[in-house]
Amino acid sequence: MDYKLKRLNRELVSPGKALEFYRDTMELPDGRTEKWDFVHHKRGGGACVVPVLPDGRVLMIHQYRPAVDRETTELPAGAFDADDPDFAVTASRELEEETGYKCGKIRRLVRLDTAIAWCDEKVEVYLAEDLYKAGGQQLDDAEEIGLEAIPVEELRRRIFAGEMRDAKTVAGILAYLAVLSGEQTAPRT
Repeated sequence: MDYKLKRLNRELVSPGKALEFYRDTMELPDGRTEKWDFVHHKRGGGACVVPVLPDGRVLMIHQYRPAVDRETTELPAGAFDADDPDFAVTASRELEEETGYKCGKIRRLVRLDTAIAWCDEKVEVYLAEDLYKAGGQQLDDAEEIGLEAIPVEELRRRIFAGEMRDAKTVAGILAYLAVLSGEQTAPRT
């Protein structure tokens, strides 16, 4: 399709540590112009992991998120290290740092563009199996993370009850449920 919507200009409005905020000048199909916001993730994104314990429960994290002003239940996740933009490496690192666990097997479940209308962040979600305790959490100074092992059916209930709304977590749990039901296979990485 030959789209008539075109970006005429992109101007950096505010640089940040992890994100850069831009103002785009867009030409609309009728010829008018508008200013649109665009957010660039400086590291490109990161990875998320569905850590499944030997008994089938999923190891979840609890943390306070200032952006939504509440405690959330999420899958472990984090941004790429500046020197290592590898999804699987990032997923394994975040699993160990946030939970103190390592895994024997890790497989990609799904890749996400988190907010495709205004941001270029990408997140890959991995399934981590054969978990074993490797030590304690290795949290950043600003992190306060609690752990809870939750049965997958309880996670499904929480998603559809609106109790869990973090996009990467919802996508990860639903992708894992598709694997469990045989609707999808998780490729080896």
